[in-house]
Amino acid sequence: MKLTILSPGPLTTIQDGGRFGAMGKGFSPGGAMDQEAMVLANLLVGNAPGVGVLEMTMLGITARFDCDCAIALTGANMSAQLNGSPIARYCSVRVHAGDVLSMKTAKHGMRAYLAVAGGFDLPVVMGSVSTNVKCVLGGFQGRKLQAGDELPLNQSGAAFQSRQIPPPEDYPGSISLRVLLGPQDDAFTRKGIDTFLGSEYTVTDKADRMGIRLSGEKIESKDGVDILSDGIAAGSVQIPASGTPIIMMADRQTTGGYAKIATVISADLGRAAQARPGTRIHFVQVTETEAIRLRREAEKKRKQLEYELLYG
Repeated sequence: MKLTILSPGPLTTIQDGGRFGAMGKGFSPGGAMDQEAMVLANLLVGNAPGVGVLEMTMLGITARFDCDCAIALTGANMSAQLNGSPIARYCSVRVHAGDVLSMKTAKHGMRAYLAVAGGFDLPVVMGSVSTNVKCVLGGFQGRKLQAGDELPLNQSGAAFQSRQIPPPEDYPGSISLRVLLGPQDDAFTRKGIDTFLGSEYTVTDKADRMGIRLSGEKIESKDGVDILSDGIAAGSVQIPASGTPIIMMADRQTTGGYAKIATVISADLGRAAQARPGTRIHFVQVTETEAIRLRREAEKKRKQLEYELLYG
């Protein structure tokens, strides 16, 4: 049982919930940039939430299946077709041996996710099948996919079940990201913090899985931005010497020596992951209490949806 890649797109990798417990050894967690989209793709085909999926960036794959199975697509709309006929996102789709899935450039958003019932039969490295391209680790031979790659599939063992949920609204060209100030907001002047919270920033073409680089107003520090290197969390907003923000994402370095003015809350990381070059970003300060409430609400919603899709 396999899926053969005929055209890989510019950056398609295997990603799952992430590789945790290895930062002390220098390995970033990695995993899907848009965790919510990954989870939903898996639930739609009856997989556990963190099973490995294909993450496609800006342009999707063309691939051929050699077996009957179920698939689901979530995230950015890449105009998917099966044997030349359009198929919808956010629903389970029956696939037969010999069928060809083809995808185009994303209409909105940045990343799309393909889950296959049963998942991919790939080695687990430090608790994850996520691809770390820089370390040549995990995924399929530790690299992005290429034409001719044959990805082995696990047998799901379950009969096809029709599942669907409403797709999200198209990803807008202007978004707000909620943040907690810190941990080094005291390295910046009041003017600098006001600039950060009151300005519009734009995603540059240098945004990638490591970090989303922004252009816009420079943020004033008190005495430079160099600090003793410390750990970097997902969503940390680092201010380098240039004075413009970088939102640290899935493949971020484990430590860094620039001050971090704020952290994007977990509930908004998926929105950041779908921000393509040219997207305008505003940062909105929230309290720790509100951030915790939003995280709990998101977790409750996911668990309820998981129960409805898998057992309802």
